[in-house]
This record gives sequence, structure tokens and C-alpha cells, in this order.
Amino acid sequence: MTPEEIAKLPYRPCVGVMLINPRGHVFVGQRIDRDTAAWQMPQGGVDKGEKTCDAAFRELEEETGITPNLVTLEAESAGLIPYDIPQELVPNIWKGRYRGQEQKWFLMRYHGTPDQINLQTEHPEFSAWKWVHPDDLVAGIVPFKRAVYERVLAEFRHKL
Repeated sequence: MTPEEIAKLPYRPCVGVMLINPRGHVFVGQRIDRDTAAWQMPQGGVDKGEKTCDAAFRELEEETGITPNLVTLEAESAGLIPYDIPQELVPNIWKGRYRGQEQKWFLMRYHGTPDQINLQTEHPEFSAWKWVHPDDLVAGIVPFKRAVYERVLAEFRHKL
């Protein structure tokens, strides 16, 4: 695909979850489909007709096994935060239908225990997980998503 063709593609509707523990550390998972370090917060697409808040709770459970009763929703981003994926990846991700994602982010506080996090879900997306200090979050993220994570951190920092 040419850069001009990619520029005409829409963004995929998506949600992201910044899950924090009682100490204010952020949950990140190592993507199972990458052979290099690719940590990220839970995120995923919004189904047709689905409310973004419902999608956030669904994605969190699908990716981490964390059920809604184990979290408190504390905030949501004021608007959508877009990002473009690298041009060489566009034809291979989402069948080349999107240039990137436009994400609504939700801040949730985790009240469960480590054993209630289960990455062995029906369709696993993470191979490992950890809690990171907010100041260390962005450095461990793939470069093309770092600006999004900086914006999410800036928006939610007062709640951490």
C-alpha cells in the first residue's frame, strides 16, 4: 500500500484500560504475538453497537481474566486518542482496513489479588504481566504507541 492509500484509511474504533493497583502502579502485559519486548496496557476493538465503557470491561476480562467486580472505574479520557501503525504493518494488521486506532481510555483501580489475574483466557493476548511505576510506563512501550501512553498518563496522572 502506498502512503497515500494508507492516509485515506479510517481509524479502528478501540478502547484502552489503564489498570492501576492500590499503590498506583500500572498493569502491562507482554504481547504473546511478538518475539521481542512489546508491553502494553489492555486494549481492543469496540464491537458494532457496543458502548465504549462496556467494551473496556469486556476487553479487560478477555485479556486478563479480571472481572468487573474486581475493579472500580475512576475516569475516562476526555476524547479519542488516535495513533497510526507503521506503514509497513498496515497491510498485515486488520486485513489492511485501518491506518491505526482511535482509542477511548478508561482508568480502573484493581481491588483483587495477583491470583485473580489469569492470562490463560479463551484467546490469550499476553504471555506475562507486571505492575510498573507510572514513570517507567512509556519507556517499555513500542515506539509508535508512546505518544498515546504519554497522553493517557497526562490525563490520568492526578488520579494515580
